[in-house]
Amino acid sequence: MRAVLITRYGPADTMRVGEVEAPHAGPREIRIRVVASGLTPADTYLRAGRLRESIALRLPHVTGVDAAGVVDEVGAGVTGVAPGDAVFGLTDPARLGGAHAEHAVLVAWAAKPTAWSWDEAGGAAGNVETATRVLDRLGVGAGAGRTVLVHGAAGGVGTVAVQLAAARGATVVGTASEGNHDLLRSLGAAPTTYGPGLAERVGALAPGGVDAVLDCAGGTLPELIGIAGDAARVVTIADLDAAAHGVHLSHSAPVTEMDGAAVGDADPMAVHGLRAAAALAAEGRLRVPVAATFPLAEAAAAHELSESRHARGKIVLRAGPDA
Repeated sequence: MRAVLITRYGPADTMRVGEVEAPHAGPREIRIRVVASGLTPADTYLRAGRLRESIALRLPHVTGVDAAGVVDEVGAGVTGVAPGDAVFGLTDPARLGGAHAEHAVLVAWAAKPTAWSWDEAGGAAGNVETATRVLDRLGVGAGAGRTVLVHGAAGGVGTVAVQLAAARGATVVGTASEGNHDLLRSLGAAPTTYGPGLAERVGALAPGGVDAVLDCAGGTLPELIGIAGDAARVVTIADLDAAAHGVHLSHSAPVTEMDGAAVGDADPMAVHGLRAAAALAAEGRLRVPVAATFPLAEAAAAHELSESRHARGKIVLRAGPDA
């Protein structure tokens, strides 16, 4: 099968599409014929070697951690899903990838909402898992009445986190460039801009204070800690210097943690918030803004767009036509 490969650490143009042996579903796993798969910042970190001291890749490495497609193999012990079903989900975090290919093995999945296009579904699972995990860690539960600041709210994880927090009853403030403020309003956040004076602007929008901060942008942790009042109330998915500030770093893909649930749980549809997200999508309460879609052969261009930090929503790779 064709797959996007990291053959050596380096810039985006070192990636290539090559032929590799197709994977097969093991116990409590399914395999899909991939239609679309999402690109995360963690994919670019892995390719560039930014995580090589803590995460060793066996090269060549197939990238990608979330995908949507049509089930074509069902492993032992799996119930409730059959070949031909349309699903979206996550690859095994221990494999650190595998989704940017013509076939992928998933360990957690949910039925693809009919309200979502294939591109939306392909880019959903990683963002849903990350946002769910971080909101849970920050104590933003249903009915808790929390006020949440999502810093860098117009990106892939940010747009989903805004909607999930709002669905839990939180008041949400989101930072983004002014051109993305209408998008944030449509998702349920009160928008403001980046830059000097952020604390004052957030204070005007949330006069009662901010209970939790999800940092999707990086580079401003001291200011965000000041807004939250405590480093323990801040989680970043973007700042690799988090430990120096006493802030928890949670990778923007399921590289090292999967929201406290074991991969291969008896009901994988319930793992990582995927089933809850699908239910919200069916109600018209969760959408996945797509920044751009690229064929597998143009994965390098997709990585370059991600690294530009100007993508509005999720970047998606297409492995095949609509099913």
